[in-house]
Amino acid sequence: MQFPKIIQGGMGVGVSNWRLANAVSRLGQLGVVSGTALDQLFVRRLADGDWGGHMRRGLEAFPFPEMAKRIWQEYFVPGGKPATKPYPVAPMHQKRDPRKLVELCVVANFVEVFLAREGHKNPVGINFLEKVQLPHLPSIYGAMLAGVGYVLMGAGIPMHIPGVMDALSAHRRAEYRLSVTGAAAEQDTVMQFDPAEFAGETLPALQRPRFLAIISSNTLASSLLRRANGRVDGFVYESPIAGGHNAPPRGKPQLNAAGEPVYGERDRVNVEELRALGVPFWLAGGYGHAQKVREALDQGAAGVQVGTAFAFSEESGLRADLKQALLRQALEGRGKVFTDPLASPTGFPFKVAQLEGSYSDAAVAAARTRVCDLGYLREAYATEGGKIGYRCAAEPVATYLAKGGKEEETVGRKCLCNALMANIGYSQIRKGEELEPPLVTVGDDLNTVAQFLEPGRTSYRAADVVRLLLSADAEAEAHEPLAASALT
Repeated sequence: MQFPKIIQGGMGVGVSNWRLANAVSRLGQLGVVSGTALDQLFVRRLADGDWGGHMRRGLEAFPFPEMAKRIWQEYFVPGGKPATKPYPVAPMHQKRDPRKLVELCVVANFVEVFLAREGHKNPVGINFLEKVQLPHLPSIYGAMLAGVGYVLMGAGIPMHIPGVMDALSAHRRAEYRLSVTGAAAEQDTVMQFDPAEFAGETLPALQRPRFLAIISSNTLASSLLRRANGRVDGFVYESPIAGGHNAPPRGKPQLNAAGEPVYGERDRVNVEELRALGVPFWLAGGYGHAQKVREALDQGAAGVQVGTAFAFSEESGLRADLKQALLRQALEGRGKVFTDPLASPTGFPFKVAQLEGSYSDAAVAAARTRVCDLGYLREAYATEGGKIGYRCAAEPVATYLAKGGKEEETVGRKCLCNALMANIGYSQIRKGEELEPPLVTVGDDLNTVAQFLEPGRTSYRAADVVRLLLSADAEAEAHEPLAASALT
């Protein structure tokens, strides 16, 4: 079986958008869309008037027309909303969502994958964060309706996602247990999604995607193969220098002089052990170089996952001004990335590009009024009455404390949900003039993206990344001795 040598990382909210995934998959590698917050992103695209008509084209291809029609009528704004008017906000997810929010989730994921697959026949993947559990079931179903070829998931232990995919591929009811802090053993924490309740009687045939778990240790890899409730098709090993959320260091937490988590030998994967598991694997974190790709292949990897290099390509969803500012830093070799142990409400370390005027700027962070209105990173917790509540360490402190949270858990937390929307040009506007600030996350190898810029150019395309990353591999193949059969 042929596997892609390059997996384009599923980054942020909308950075790995359908345009980027489409461009990479057309080249025979694996383009991946980010599945995080696609429902809210879809709403904002429609509120801006659906530039280019792409969302409408995706809706017209959706297999259940009445559902697509309801979404269009609810959120489309002809000509786009006024610049001073806030974006509409869909309800925050909970254990049991209202029907229209489930429909929005299904449709948004379908459209993103449909557009990424449009015009070619190569596989496309979608990336989810296990910690963002509440939208999992309808999101995966929507992506599968569009024919997604791979589902990738990290930021947690995705033990039960294979079983979810098995059920949904047969249009059976799927279940996923929500992690609820303080829940009693008998408390009902199971989320359910039954395709028949939302899609009617005529259901299209679905193919189960391949499942790739994003891991940070050999122990997790072997555990998933033994205990997952379905087939795990491979692994992506992300080292601590990869962008976005990082797994916390093992052992007693330590910080270096700059205040970043210290990673040691226990946080490094043993490639020989990975190879011995007998399933394909890809290496990620610092592999955005041709020689590193060749090195990974020589170690027995199927290939590499690369994020940062693609994040700055023309096709990515990252705002053009943010791209240019950070590309200038990279060209001058002065780009800085801080692994922030506090920024994410999840408690996972989070990599942040240092950029004046962004949320990484202490003055900007201090000036922002705390608000939580998207809620993807909220923690579910058991209330005194035996119900499920939701809280976020980045929400207003008084609100968090009223929900049983501890004040020390709020220190340094940042609203990643709103910041990541701002990164791609969908900043929420508040009080008619205040815009949510961006917070760019990239890998430690930020400065190496300068290699993709040809002299005199200020931008590069996804094809430039793929070509350069595979150059050492192509050169090695060109110099391999001819097989015996070719000599006779």
